[in-house]
Amino acid sequence: MAPVRRLVVDVLKPHEPPLPDFTGQLADLDSVAGVTASLVELDQEVQNVKFTFEGEALAVDAVEAAIEEQGGSVHSVDQVACGEYAVEDQRTLQD
Repeated sequence: MAPVRRLVVDVLKPHEPPLPDFTGQLADLDSVAGVTASLVELDQEVQNVKFTFEGEALAVDAVEAAIEEQGGSVHSVDQVACGEYAVEDQRTLQD
């Protein structure tokens, strides 16, 4: 199977640990070359965060497990890029 190069997930996480610490733990995973966290929504109970992971061959199960170990939960998988390289989205007439 082709390796996963990019993974974008929508995550519900508690306020603790803080977002920089939460993201740093995810960046330390062996298969992750880099991760970006973007706060989408904040309420009294949780934060809704979009995480974008990139790597040569992301271990998706390990990413999801690490999110859950910190008290988060994957709400949805919003983008996956597989193959020799990650193809960037291109605008079409329908966009």
